[in-house]
Amino acid sequence: MSKESIVITVYGAKQICASCVGAPGSKDTYEWLQAAIGRKYVDDQIIYEYIDIESPPNVEKHKKFVQRILEEDLFYPIVMVNDEIVAEGIPRLKTIYAALDKHDVALQT
Repeated sequence: MSKESIVITVYGAKQICASCVGAPGSKDTYEWLQAAIGRKYVDDQIIYEYIDIESPPNVEKHKKFVQRILEEDLFYPIVMVNDEIVAEGIPRLKTIYAALDKHDVALQT
């Protein structure tokens, strides 16, 4: 198992993405991911962060990515693992798990 920290970032908004009507909200997705990942993986090396695209924190990388979301009309929520987009719109656990496996995150026993 790698001891590096893994950062899972969810970018989203209170308003559900127009193309994702019927899907859970971004904040619900963020909480669901924490629960799902915690059931499968030892998540003490995982840092979770939620970024509201309507009022992003004053951190340059987040401000730039929010600008990209708005300019390119990306579907949200967007899930990133260590700054790599692994899900856009309605996330699939299989893809997110594959990204965590790539970083050698330990499975629960």
